[in-house]
Amino acid sequence: MPATAVKNGHVDAILGWNDFMQDEKAFLEKLAEQEQRLVFSEFSMAMAQHVGIELVQYGRKRKLPYAIDITRNGQCLFHCALEGATPDNARWIERKKKVVNRFGHSSLYMGTHCRIIGQTLEEKYLLPANEFAAHGGAFPIIIKNTGVVGTVTISGLPQVDDHELVVKMLGDLL
Repeated sequence: MPATAVKNGHVDAILGWNDFMQDEKAFLEKLAEQEQRLVFSEFSMAMAQHVGIELVQYGRKRKLPYAIDITRNGQCLFHCALEGATPDNARWIERKKKVVNRFGHSSLYMGTHCRIIGQTLEEKYLLPANEFAAHGGAFPIIIKNTGVVGTVTISGLPQVDDHELVVKMLGDLL
């Protein structure tokens, strides 16, 4: 995997996202592949804390203004706001997590899916926009032979950067 670079405070493309954004269907397939690949045999509190600490160190080193949340089975295992994050980031986290918990896909996957079909979550699924956000940054914690048990979420960067960073950290853990 190429090294991550930061330009103007944003995470540079980690997994070649700019190429995929040209073709949203290919991008959606890549997002689905990530969900199939990033599957755990277990996800303990220690693992959540490890991912959270790695995300904190990564953000502090690069002076990135985001908030982090790791939740398993409705229990918050890790939550932190870095310098520059705002109270709105916590609200975005909750809205993104609701999308993952409702659909079992990353929030970026659902946002891309909605763009492809030409409808918002509100239009397609009658979900209020003030409660659900189909914007990148929430990724499902998937346990093999169990399914989605939680989320790892970042809010504060552009949505694709939020998503990429979560995927990178989960991939590193696996």
